[in-house]
This record gives sequence, C-alpha cells and structure tokens, in this order.
Amino acid sequence: MSEDYCKFLLEDFLKTSFLTVKVLVEGAKASGGQNSNRKVTLFRFVNGKKVSFPFSDERFYLRGSVEYTNPQLTVEEVQGIIGTKLLETCSNYFYERGLHQPDCGDVSLLVELLHKPSQGHIVPFLLNTDDVEADRYSINPLKQSIVASGQSAFPAANVKTDQLKVDEAYVKKYDGSLISKVEAEILREGLRNSNGSYLDFSDSVKYQQLEDLSIFFGMDLSLYALRMPLSTLQMENKDGVIHHIIAESHHDYHAIEDAYTCMGRSMTKRTTLLTIPHSTKGFGSKRAARGKVHFEGNKLLDVTVKYKTTKLYPNAMDPEDIAVAECDDSFIVTGGKLVDYSFEETPSSPQFFLYSMASPEDAAVWHAVGSFAAPQLLQSCSAARRACKGGKLIKNLNEKYKIRLDVPLQFNLAPEGEWSHPIHRNIDASIGSVDDLPDLAHRGMKMEYLSAFK
Repeated sequence: MSEDYCKFLLEDFLKTSFLTVKVLVEGAKASGGQNSNRKVTLFRFVNGKKVSFPFSDERFYLRGSVEYTNPQLTVEEVQGIIGTKLLETCSNYFYERGLHQPDCGDVSLLVELLHKPSQGHIVPFLLNTDDVEADRYSINPLKQSIVASGQSAFPAANVKTDQLKVDEAYVKKYDGSLISKVEAEILREGLRNSNGSYLDFSDSVKYQQLEDLSIFFGMDLSLYALRMPLSTLQMENKDGVIHHIIAESHHDYHAIEDAYTCMGRSMTKRTTLLTIPHSTKGFGSKRAARGKVHFEGNKLLDVTVKYKTTKLYPNAMDPEDIAVAECDDSFIVTGGKLVDYSFEETPSSPQFFLYSMASPEDAAVWHAVGSFAAPQLLQSCSAARRACKGGKLIKNLNEKYKIRLDVPLQFNLAPEGEWSHPIHRNIDASIGSVDDLPDLAHRGMKMEYLSAFK
C-alpha cells in the first residue's frame, strides 16, 4: 500500500509548527471587521485557461509566492506552496472549531480538507512578481532564446514567447538537476499554446505541474494567484493604488527621504531609484539599471537612468553559468512624470517594499529567511507600513483604498527544514528532476513565526 504523504506532512507540521497556526488564527480573529469593504480579484489556471475569482466579502489573505524567473516549478517553490496550503487549511479548521491540541480525529478531518480546494475565512494566494527578468537565476530552459531575442533585460510581464524555444544544450547539461526531459516537453507544448504571453505560458506550465503534484501529495495545491506590480499597473488608471504609491513616494525631498529611511539607505548619494523607469527599448531590469535622483530645493527635479549589460545570478549547479541582462540605453525622466504618475506615459517597476503595500496580504510565508533569503526586504516592508501608519511616506492608503497598514504576520519556511534535490542538494532544482519525491515528503514541513517583524 502506498504511503499517505499528506498525512505524514500534516502530522509533522502540527508537531513542529503548531505555533504558526495559533498565531494565524489569533491574527485572523483579531482583524475581524477591518477589511469589510475590500475587493480582491485573484486567478487560477483551470484546464490551461486563466479564470478570475473575485472576493468582495471580509476575508484574511495569506500570501505565498512563486517567480516568473523560470517556467518550471522548483523544489523551493513547491515546498512554499505546500507549506502555505498546510498553514491555511489548519488555520481555517481551528479558526472555525476553536484552538485546541490536535488529536487523531482532527488529523483525519484535516486530511480530507487538504484534498479539497482551499475554502474558508483565510484565503491563500501566490504573489507572482512580474517585474523580474525572465532568467534571473540561470535556471530558465529558454535562456538562450531569451537573450537572442533581445528580451533578457525586459520585465517578465513584457516578454513575448514568439521567438522563445527550449535550449537543448541546457536540457542536456542539467537533465536531472535543474530540468527533466518530461518538463522540457511540457515547456514546448506550453509555448505552442501561449498566444505570445510569457506570463500566461509560465503560469499554465506551473498549474499543470501542480495538478500532478496534488495527486502525489494528496493535497489540492492549485492555489489562487495575483500578478504584481506591472500587470496591476497596466489595468489601473492614474487613480489606482500603485499609481498613488509611486506618486506619493516621489512627492518631494521629504517623501523620498522617508522611503530611503525605510530601506536603511542614506540620501547622500541618492542612487537608489524608488521606481525604475523602463527604456523605450523595453529594458526594465532593476539589476541592470543605474540611476540618480536630483532635486531643486525640496522639489524632485529629475531622475537619470542608465541601462548597461549586467551579470545577474548563477544557478546552484554551475557557478560559472551566470544569467545576464543585455542592454544599453540612457535617458532622463523629469520629476513631474513621477509626482503626477501615469504608467501609460512612464512605465516603471516600483521597489517591492512599496508595491507590496497594495497586495491584500494580512500574512505572508517567506522562504528560508536567515539562510538563502535576507531579512533586509522584510525590514523595509515592515518599516514602510509603520511609516504610513504614522502619517509618513504614503498618505490616505487606508481611507482611499482600504489598505490595512498593520504589518502583516510573517511566517518562514525554517532554514533547517528546507527542501532540496535529494542527490545534488540544490533548492533551485526543478521538481521534475527529482525522481525521489518521497525523500522530499519525509523531510516534513517546518515553519516558524517571525515575531521580530511585528
């Protein structure tokens, strides 16, 4: 008889991580009534088609994440999705039945709930950041054609699939560590049905993989998703929430100084751009962009921007195989274009700590902060929320947009429980390159509450 991996992971999670369930249940109960006017629309891919799911009632949103830097699911992403599913399902269960020490009856009921799509007061979703390069970490099997088509420094939201194809040399080199031949064929089929959109292609591939993984792990892993920031900006008008965040954060010297303070940066050099303007050539890589902010007294005068070819990051299998953003351009954006912001006129990619305030998240699951992930981003995000709550940085977020300014509850896949390839030990391995999925399941699921980021 085959092993019940759902039950195994659930029991390990309840044994090692029940504190996270208590914190989330108590947080969801404490927030009651604060979000009653909030409208949120998420999506899923169903049978290869993008389907919207609008929410207009009071809910508590738990954010996980995946990336558009690779179309295939990685081991790290799969662990994050499973961890988010376990935390949400257990928390909804104890939210409705009251917190108590789990017994065998609770485990049986929870296993049944994990089989089903997520439902309840706490809504899990994946925040898919679409402003990244399509091959940031040198693990995209389309990498050669991304560079050859001139799109290596484009934000993923703007990448078109027409000229993209699977890099056969990549598949041969990394078969069994970063990709599998089966996944390569899924990617080829996905490209044939992508209708030009890299985001749709990437999401459709990942949801297809999640369907198969849902069967193995005995959990419905097809969580809702939300694309930000560029997809959101494209749908907004000038009165939209991320437009407002960009405009307010550039309002004057003091607003930019407040933002720099949140990042722990000094205003001495002013080389950090709060939003990275895109080149008319399509470039938008945050890593490849260099900039400087200029003032005339208290007024933002302009921002100079220069794009130049920049090395990004290597994969874990070959430190010499470094992704690259190829680009060359320079231009000036006048301050007025940012203070009175229009994405249509001045497309740009805002910093995560700014646009994440427009995410509906009331809680978030991070991936191994303290080992692979740095805590600085969490500190910037928390500082920005506190600044807004204190009347600094961005005004009227709560009054005008129903944005909660409390710092979301922060959870973390514990570094000591991090999943990796059973043979090569890399977390960027594609899930399809892992022949021994039971090895991953047997590692359990350890999550911690990051109480320092209250």
